[in-house]
Amino acid sequence: MPVNLSVKNVPDDLVAKLRSRAKRHHRSLQGEMMTILEEAVTPDEISLDEVRQRVKQLGIQTGDESTTWIRELRDAR
Repeated sequence: MPVNLSVKNVPDDLVAKLRSRAKRHHRSLQGEMMTILEEAVTPDEISLDEVRQRVKQLGIQTGDESTTWIRELRDAR
């Protein structure tokens, strides 16, 4: 059964920041607070597929430098 929580004496500037964050995420103030609480208690583990997706979204690309280095080291023997 859900429990109601109450946070008292929250400074006005903190409330304003929270409202702004909720608006950016298209959520209600309550929804934003629930998301923050869920993130705070959820493990930080992500799957390999999630890592790949994040790397792709960020546009991170790796060069082919390691192959070149390995070949140079091998050829130097």
